[in-house]
Amino acid sequence: MSPATSDVVVTACEVQPGIGPGFTVAPFTPDKRRVAQMRKITASRLRRWRVAEPTVENVVLAVSELVTNGIQHGHGAVGLKAICADGLLRVEVTDGNPDPAQLAEADDDDLSGRGLFLVAVLAHNWGVSEDGHTTWCAFRLSTGRN
Repeated sequence: MSPATSDVVVTACEVQPGIGPGFTVAPFTPDKRRVAQMRKITASRLRRWRVAEPTVENVVLAVSELVTNGIQHGHGAVGLKAICADGLLRVEVTDGNPDPAQLAEADDDDLSGRGLFLVAVLAHNWGVSEDGHTTWCAFRLSTGRN
């Protein structure tokens, strides 16, 4: 494992009493190589929880976009958390930037600026914490999940 990926700590909370399955990735250094790692961790956990594959794909894309934003626009370490409760899967990405993430309008020839728009389209809901440090999105879970 490379130095950039060896210090990631995943705290598995496979079943949180009264809530459901979840996991937390301890805050990690903002390195673009982390994006792929967070996608892999998320996909693995969701498949273990038997989340329907189309939902897994959408959540993994949202994680990719939110983690990328946290790395590019955040200040300091970035954290990832996912929790299943009441038929929803909530994903949270936290960074040290108090300026809240905002939807941007990208021009046709822009190479970036569409990430949060994709999250808004794919997720049931999304938002930013009051302190601006956490951007979250929620996905409805299909009845195919055990």
